[in-house]
Amino acid sequence: MSKNQHKDSESALPIENNIEASTATNHPESASRIEAIKNLIFGENIQQIDSDFQTLRNEIDKKKEDLENYIAQVNKELSQTIDNLETDLNIRITELDSKTNDNVAMLTHKKVDRKYLGELLVNMGENILKDY
Repeated sequence: MSKNQHKDSESALPIENNIEASTATNHPESASRIEAIKNLIFGENIQQIDSDFQTLRNEIDKKKEDLENYIAQVNKELSQTIDNLETDLNIRITELDSKTNDNVAMLTHKKVDRKYLGELLVNMGENILKDY
């Protein structure tokens, strides 16, 4: 490349790239000047955009915190409901078991052996025949 071509290619780069390239080689003083120029040119827009983004970040953080609190509350309520249902189910199972045991005991007392019942009926029949 010739000197003219090199200078032309540098000038073809965006201004920001040329500024940044020169900033890297210059003193920190020129970096603060460049930053001041950026603020003068884009200052209000950047500040407004930064403010909007910060507002959005704050709202997102607040919503995230609200959701986490809500999830914790729902989790606590679900755990409590499950515990209550478990307790209720255990009580009902115990009651059913007790009723079943009572019914089985009552059935065994009421149940009569067929052989014994047959003998009783034969005896009743014989007694009826004796009286005639």
